[in-house]
Amino acid sequence: MRNLVLSILFFSVASFMTAQELNCQITIDAQQVNQTNQQIFKTLERSLNDFVNKTQWTNKKFAPQERINCSMVINVSQYQSDEFVATIQVQSSRPIYNSSFESPVFNFNDRQFRFIYQEFQPIVYNPNAFTSNLVAVVAYYVHIILGIDADTFSLRGGSDYYAQAQQIVNLSQTSPFLGWKEADGNRTRWRLLDNMLNNTYKEYRTVMYNYHRVGMDKMADDPRSAKQAISGSLELFKALNNRRPNSFLLQTFFDAKAEEIQNVFSGGPKVSVTQLVETLNRVAPFHASKWEKIKF
Repeated sequence: MRNLVLSILFFSVASFMTAQELNCQITIDAQQVNQTNQQIFKTLERSLNDFVNKTQWTNKKFAPQERINCSMVINVSQYQSDEFVATIQVQSSRPIYNSSFESPVFNFNDRQFRFIYQEFQPIVYNPNAFTSNLVAVVAYYVHIILGIDADTFSLRGGSDYYAQAQQIVNLSQTSPFLGWKEADGNRTRWRLLDNMLNNTYKEYRTVMYNYHRVGMDKMADDPRSAKQAISGSLELFKALNNRRPNSFLLQTFFDAKAEEIQNVFSGGPKVSVTQLVETLNRVAPFHASKWEKIKF
């Protein structure tokens, strides 16, 4: 579905060629580490960029302009004897029809990232085995990025990618690393994927589709109707919030979208925002300072 929609978005009539799926910028930040020789961090950064951007993660065909723009920033706080303690900030976006604008769709900081890496060791993904926590975590987020992106183009279109992420979670259960198990906390890789697949949070994936395809992608042609569609899609979160107030998944959604929502409803053709602001304050009170600025 992404291929079909993006062909329309870019008015592409060229034949598709098999290409990798991501345009991902991976950065290793080791400023906190008291390490005279920084070369290992540069080697790791280069290897990870090659790994993510040159691996073919799906059997689908992506034209070069269809590659998903995303980034991963690995902030290393400790390094000793090939063991790294770090966080990983993952972000991704998707294009908006008939514009040069990229809409942010995912923004998450994973604070449970510990891995072992020896300089120049091969970084290879095996979907049927846990080979290292470094590979598992990065491959997990690749599939989360693919899944979220697909969900914005087709209703529940990311299911196959989430299934691959679930396979990674299952294979990682016996590893000694945090983030893969239910007991590891409330903002973990396990929790993120569980929420995405759990029917308790079903509105999340519906909103991802309606917000982008019915709303943002119509903005150039009919901004008033597009804004009304976006506002209507966000109303769906009230039911989710009634079941799970202040849920992790809602926080993740608004961490990516809050600034965009503020901007969309602070200009352009006027639409009623009274109900919208009331809903936003109820389902995402942690971004109240942004909702105060929606007065248009």
